[in-house]
Amino acid sequence: MLSNETISLIHLNMIQGVGLKTVQRLRDAFGSAARTLQATPDELEKIDQLSPAMLDLLKRKPIQYPIERELELIREYDCQVLTLYDAAYPQCLKEIDTPPLVLYIRGELTLEDSLSLSIVGSRDAKDYGRKVSYRLSYQLAQRGLTIVSGLARGIDTSAHRGALEAGGRTIAVMGSGLSFIYPATNSDLAEKITESGALISEFPMGVKPKPRNFPRRNRIISGLTLGTVVVEASNRSGALITARLAGEQGREVFAVPGEIFSELSTGTHKLINNGAKLINTVDDLLNELPPYALNRIQSDVPTSQMPGAETESSQEQPTEKSDPKPAAAQSPAKVQQPIQSAPPPGLTPDERTVFDAIEAPSSHIDTIVRTTQLPIGQVSSVLLMLELKGIIQQLPGKQFTKNG
Repeated sequence: MLSNETISLIHLNMIQGVGLKTVQRLRDAFGSAARTLQATPDELEKIDQLSPAMLDLLKRKPIQYPIERELELIREYDCQVLTLYDAAYPQCLKEIDTPPLVLYIRGELTLEDSLSLSIVGSRDAKDYGRKVSYRLSYQLAQRGLTIVSGLARGIDTSAHRGALEAGGRTIAVMGSGLSFIYPATNSDLAEKITESGALISEFPMGVKPKPRNFPRRNRIISGLTLGTVVVEASNRSGALITARLAGEQGREVFAVPGEIFSELSTGTHKLINNGAKLINTVDDLLNELPPYALNRIQSDVPTSQMPGAETESSQEQPTEKSDPKPAAAQSPAKVQQPIQSAPPPGLTPDERTVFDAIEAPSSHIDTIVRTTQLPIGQVSSVLLMLELKGIIQQLPGKQFTKNG
């Protein structure tokens, strides 16, 4: 049950043009948001530093739809509402210059979410960027960090999925009211996030996704976290706005190096040139976190080098790196024995089918298609997901091999 004060703050938040500083000034003058909404025109005119336009807004109180409808939507979508004046409001978000007056939440925010990092990047990410985002998110979630992103296509989607599939927590910050999932293709993902994290927004429930909303929500993505990691971003990417805001908020800024001929690397490389910390491995990132955060991180999870950042020799000879014995000590017969790989747990039926179709030492995609009798587009999609999970790897010539 929402208190009268919370409902009044929701109402003020719905008046477009009335910002946080105005609300704070009015609460100081009248003692509460509820009393502010009851103020007469004469009382409002006595408040210092209110412009004529603001006075007009406060007198008319124009909102897109009735407050009763807003409360119905909150109940219909089973949302919680936190205001800036509530004890449960995230402390790290209170510390930024313009924290949201109201936070709508589907799912749950917990104390463990204070140990979090945001991962952002291009909506048009390439396989490299999606793989990096997924694997980095997966490894961070394994260590107990919450992953924050924006539910957009590309890097954001891979980050959320990585955290979920590691059994961790993830938060999606929306550029619309929580009655709208954007993009709609991520509706299923959004539902999973509510079960292992939260969807949050500062926008009233009925606000549709609009271009101007997304730069504004980026300050929440960075403000909720200890730092922001940018993966694949052009010079025009909104991810650079998130990175800039993170720097202004006193948070860490990280960037993953990309392919030098890709337009999607120009923004990340610019960040690195301007002082962002270059990330090649999860340890690179963790070592930059403050001591109090490091003390809370699970340290018994093995790390691996980021995909796409390996040397050619390590890609071509994965067994040399993992086997402490010299290569000369290994018999040729032993090296060439087929690898008997049991399917990892948690695969979907399609993933299991494709995984089983990959023979040692490797199989061409056409062979996998013939073996599985699945459409080539579906096989390609499943292979990419298995690769993102680190279960298989693609070799030159459309060959695929299982990771030992």
